[in-house]
Amino acid sequence: MTVESTAAARKPRRSSKRTSAAKTPAKGSAPELVQLLTPEGERVEHPDYSIDLTAEELRGLYRDMVLTRRFDAEATALQRQGELGLWASLLGQEAAQIGSGRALRDDDYVFPTYREHGVAWCRGVDPTNLLGMFRGVNHGGWDPNTNNFHLYTIVIGSQTLHATGYAMGVAKDGADSAVIAYFGDGASSQGDVAEAFTFSAVYNAPVVFFCQNNQWAISEPTEKQTRVPLYQRAQGFGFPGVRVDGNDVLACLAVTRSALERARRGEGPTLVEAFTYRMGAHTTSDDPTKYRADEERASWEAKDPILRLRAYLEKQGAADEAFFTALEEESETLGKRVREAVRAMPDPDRMALFDHAYADGSPLVDEERAEFAAYQASFAEEGK
Repeated sequence: MTVESTAAARKPRRSSKRTSAAKTPAKGSAPELVQLLTPEGERVEHPDYSIDLTAEELRGLYRDMVLTRRFDAEATALQRQGELGLWASLLGQEAAQIGSGRALRDDDYVFPTYREHGVAWCRGVDPTNLLGMFRGVNHGGWDPNTNNFHLYTIVIGSQTLHATGYAMGVAKDGADSAVIAYFGDGASSQGDVAEAFTFSAVYNAPVVFFCQNNQWAISEPTEKQTRVPLYQRAQGFGFPGVRVDGNDVLACLAVTRSALERARRGEGPTLVEAFTYRMGAHTTSDDPTKYRADEERASWEAKDPILRLRAYLEKQGAADEAFFTALEEESETLGKRVREAVRAMPDPDRMALFDHAYADGSPLVDEERAEFAAYQASFAEEGK
C-alpha cells in the first residue's frame, strides 16, 4: 500500500463554509455504526461511505495489520524480559490504526498519543525507533518533519491542541493538506480535548479528531465517563461526528478518507469515533483481569480485525496460501530485527533524570541524586 504523492498540487482554497453537525439518533435507538466488512468477513454496503480496492491493496492492508501486530507482540515480550521499561500494546486496534493511517496523504500531519504504532508504520517510521523512548535512551527516536508524524505524546489529550494549532497554521498558509489527532476514550474526558474542539470549530481548522474508543481508560469503562456515545459530542461544538467499526479496516479507511477530504475542502473538523477494543492491558504495568471479565474479551476476539480481512481475502480468492506463508516468514524476520535492535541499544543512564530538573541546579536535587547513587551502588556491593 502506498499513500498519495506529495507532488499533488497545493491550492489555496480554504473557505469559511460549514456543514451541519451529525444528527443525534432517536432516543432509545442504537448508535449508528459505519461498517463495510462484517466480523464473518462478508462485504456490506453503506449509503454514505464506499470504497473500491484492488486485490493488491487489500493484501497490503492485511500485511500492514499482521506486521504491526507482530512488532507489538515482540515489544511486549521485550518488556517482560526487562529490555523495555514499559510498553503500550495496540493489540485489537490494528484496523483502526492501519485504516486511518492509509487514508493519509504524505503532506498530511499526524499527532499521535503513545499507542499509534500502526499509524507510525503507515508513515514509514522504523519500528525500532519507537522503542528507544520505552527503553529510556531517547525522547523520541525520529524526526517528526521527516514523516509528518509527531513524537509520541504521554500527556493525555494535549496533542489535540497541538494538532488544532498546527491545522490553523495550515489553513493560514493556504495549503490543502489536513491534520489528524489520535486520542483514546479516556482522553476525551480531558479539558484539553474540549478546548481543541472549541478552537477547531470556531476557526474552521482542517483537522480530524480520531478517537480510538477501546472501551477502557485503564480500569475505567466508557460508561463511567459519558452518558452519550463519544461521537455525538461533536454536535455540541458545531461539527460532525461519526462512529465507525474500529475492527473493520475498510470502514476505517473510508470514513477517515472522507473526513480528511472534508477538511481539505475547508469545511472544518470532524470527530471519528473508532469503536474497538483493547485486547490486552493498558500498558505492561496493568493487569486487566482485575477489572474486566474474560467473557468480554472473548466476545471481541470473535471480531478480530485481522481474521475478518483474511476471511474476506480467502472468499474473494484475493490471496492464496503462498501469500500467507510468505507473510508469516516476513513477520518473523521483523520480530528478529526488532529484538536484535533493542538488545543492541545502550542501557539507560540512570542518573540522567537529575541533570535538567533545574537550569541552575538545586540543593534538593543534589541530595536526591546522591541518595539515588548510593542506592544503585548498594546493588554492586551485594554482588561482591
